[in-house]
Amino acid sequence: MATKTSPRTSSAPAATLENRISEREYVFDIFRRWGYLQSWLDPLGQYLPPEPFPVAVPEGDFAAEARSYYSGTFGIEFTHIVNPEQRQWLQEQVEQPTQRPDQAHVLTQLIRADIFEQVIQSRYLGTKRFSLEGLTVLIPFLDQVLATGSASGVVKALIAMSHRGRLSVMTNTIGRSPSEIFAKFEDVDPRSTLGGGDVKYHVGATGEYHAVDGGAIALHLASNPSHLEAVNPVVMGRSRAKQIRMGEGSRNKVLPIIIHGDAAFAGQGITAESLNMASLGGYNIGGTIHIIVNNLLGFTALPEESNSSRFSTDMAKRLPIPIFHVNAEDPDAVMRIAKIATEYRQRFHSDVVIDLIGYRRYGHNEADDPTVTQPRRYALIKDRKPLYQLYAEQIGVDPTEEAKAIQNGFFDEQKAATKVERKPRLAQLPDYWSSYRGGELTEADAQIMTGVAADRVLELSRQLTSYPANFHIHPKVQKLYEQRVEMAEGKRAFDYGSAELLAYASLLTQGTPVRLTGQDTQRGTFNQRHSVLVDMETEVRYTPLEHLTPTQARFEVHNSLLSEAAALGYEYGYSRDYPEALVLWEAQFGDFVNGAQIIIDQFISSGEAKWGLLSGLVMLLPHGYDGQGPEHSSARMERFLQLAAHDNMVIAQPSNASQYFHLLRRQAMRSWRKPLIVFTPKSMLRHPDAASTLAELAKPQFENVLPDNDVTNPRRLLVCSGKIGHNLRVERAKRNDMSVGIIFVEQLYPWPEQELQAALDQHPDAPEIVWVQEEPANMGAHTFVMPLLRRMVGDRALTSVKRTASASPATGSAKAHEMEEKTLINLALGALHG
Repeated sequence: MATKTSPRTSSAPAATLENRISEREYVFDIFRRWGYLQSWLDPLGQYLPPEPFPVAVPEGDFAAEARSYYSGTFGIEFTHIVNPEQRQWLQEQVEQPTQRPDQAHVLTQLIRADIFEQVIQSRYLGTKRFSLEGLTVLIPFLDQVLATGSASGVVKALIAMSHRGRLSVMTNTIGRSPSEIFAKFEDVDPRSTLGGGDVKYHVGATGEYHAVDGGAIALHLASNPSHLEAVNPVVMGRSRAKQIRMGEGSRNKVLPIIIHGDAAFAGQGITAESLNMASLGGYNIGGTIHIIVNNLLGFTALPEESNSSRFSTDMAKRLPIPIFHVNAEDPDAVMRIAKIATEYRQRFHSDVVIDLIGYRRYGHNEADDPTVTQPRRYALIKDRKPLYQLYAEQIGVDPTEEAKAIQNGFFDEQKAATKVERKPRLAQLPDYWSSYRGGELTEADAQIMTGVAADRVLELSRQLTSYPANFHIHPKVQKLYEQRVEMAEGKRAFDYGSAELLAYASLLTQGTPVRLTGQDTQRGTFNQRHSVLVDMETEVRYTPLEHLTPTQARFEVHNSLLSEAAALGYEYGYSRDYPEALVLWEAQFGDFVNGAQIIIDQFISSGEAKWGLLSGLVMLLPHGYDGQGPEHSSARMERFLQLAAHDNMVIAQPSNASQYFHLLRRQAMRSWRKPLIVFTPKSMLRHPDAASTLAELAKPQFENVLPDNDVTNPRRLLVCSGKIGHNLRVERAKRNDMSVGIIFVEQLYPWPEQELQAALDQHPDAPEIVWVQEEPANMGAHTFVMPLLRRMVGDRALTSVKRTASASPATGSAKAHEMEEKTLINLALGALHG
């Protein structure tokens, strides 16, 4: 009888098998790393030609197999991901036979996407619409993302995108009626949007996705201006707010999707800032699906003029996230990538980037002639069939009848749009906005009571200065906390830092959530806040405001990434979906806010006028001329005042700790939701003249104007705001000269005319009214205030004292600053010359 031999006893075959496995892994590793370089990605074959690998590839069966997975009509970059589990999962998804999608369903969506654009082109010739033609595969791609997301628990999806294809997404993904979109082209009822509103490809839309399995996803397409990538952090902040609302497990339930242009993704710095938020504790939202609608052109710029590398997505390789490139004329491959990418996001709570590479059939917009700048490319595009026809040929289907039926349906919708009398509203606000309003300030909100009684102040102060018995607190912070209790006991005056934290504590125990972020915000740039304690021995952190009472509202404070634009945009977004919370963003120095000017211009100041969207976001901007130079003096008050109109925001400079306390509480307690811009102090944070008594915290409310009740029959009334007023009061006391009155304007906008008039009328015999500011004449509030004062002072003389107009906010010399300030104060308090 023959004896069976175990495979383990036969060394030669085993060695051969091991060698084969080793050879296969070597070859596959080459394609896993660099297979995307030889993928066929540009449908027109003009750009992205195959590149050789940096190492030689042994040809044979293994190379052929690996090439079929990694160098077809899609490519994947993932070997830079450190986590082996994530890499292994991606390999397993890619290295398996392709499963066909529901091709009939994909074809129908492609037909709808292409025909929708064609109907607009025929009915509204030459009108801007930023057509999706050439990349209509985006519509079935989004459908597959939502279907996969629904199967894994997604119930809400927030979508951000720029112009390209936006109208198609509104109809074919969000589910808005085509007639609503066509009505935007008709531009009916123009008087309803005089001075407001926005163009059709900027506005947002809401709808619902219904999955085949019966699941539903609430959809929201966020409003977005022409600053293409500015919306990225906004939709991320909104996603965070929605996730916190939903509680545990919400990362799998709320799916953020951001659709980019290729040149914008590579070129806009806010994209890099937003990507960096992905895994940071204060900003993590469990991953975002990033989709590049890549037409390989940026307006008229070629790829080599927009990107410093082969792909516009290469910037994302700084993060451990997968990047998929896929030829937009292979819908089956696109559907496969959509499924893999969404499953990856849901499984690993990571960002993913999908680069849909196609073209645009027309120029940057439909009134543009692209043959002037890309004649060869547009010669190829001119005779190219729509994608639905190419796909129908590929799968062997005649789409004529279905296309005709869909076209007729769109024509009927377009006819209906011509009869519309009012512009349709495409978005509906969530129920949690029902208690809040914009527009004009009501009497009830104007008279909101914000005072807190002394016994309650003491109780709260003891709670917010408590920490565990075994916590090793820093001696300086311990002394500060002891002083804060003494403030509440009436033994010391309250400074800004203690008044601020007390305002938060009072709101938290009333049920108002508070979120505060900014660079170094936990401690405070000026060592004034100390909202988070750091154990001296272990560096474990403890936040007293999180441990006030068992039933308090949520408090979170985060040191932000070193960003202004994305960081501010994120908090604006958060405030948009958490209106009942007090949401604050703090600039390290107010000067640095100019790095976020796009967010201020496009969202914060104009969101209500353009889109009817409200926000109660608070911006804390340290401001004051302390001899620290041009970049550490001015928060550019003039820019905010220039943007102020129709009560779109509140601009304030509280001059003492109690006013700051009342201002923050007023902002949270009002139902009137407007952004609040606060110019906070630096040197005044601990100045005795800006400190407040316990009784002042119990005052009924914030005062828009602080009159001068200490003078009688003054020869001159100085009207000012902020730090300069304290310097004037200190110098007045030194001179023992009470012939000059000093009035503080605490709220600059909306302009408090009644309160200021009362403060002026309190001293009717003062012949001179003087506006005093520390900023140069072309900065600060000067040009805003003077016309308003001129209307109020009647026959009295009106003049102003300020620094000379300047191209720079402040001098770089501390001694020069002192000389300027002395001169300014002497002019204000002494005899005026000119």
